[in-house]
Amino acid sequence: MATADVLWNIPVYVRLQNGAEKSFQSVHDTLDFLENEWPSPRGAYHDAAVISCRKALNRQTSPAVSKELFLAACLEAGLAVRNNMRPGSHHSSPTVHRGL
Repeated sequence: MATADVLWNIPVYVRLQNGAEKSFQSVHDTLDFLENEWPSPRGAYHDAAVISCRKALNRQTSPAVSKELFLAACLEAGLAVRNNMRPGSHHSSPTVHRGL
């Protein structure tokens, strides 16, 4: 039985290595990207984000934690991120970085 997806209140926009921008509005979409489309190499934040997304889908942790770890993984990989409501805005929200 598939687990229900968890939506974020505010989507995350990621500028991919090819210059395209992709939006992430749910934990499931984010986990799929982390597992199947993530650029190499994979770092510690990537691994933590994968684990956290799985736990969020199983209601074992807050989706906010998985979102923060995803943002940290993007920054770790050199991918630009925006976490706001306006697609045309270029202001990034601050992200708390926790030691792993």
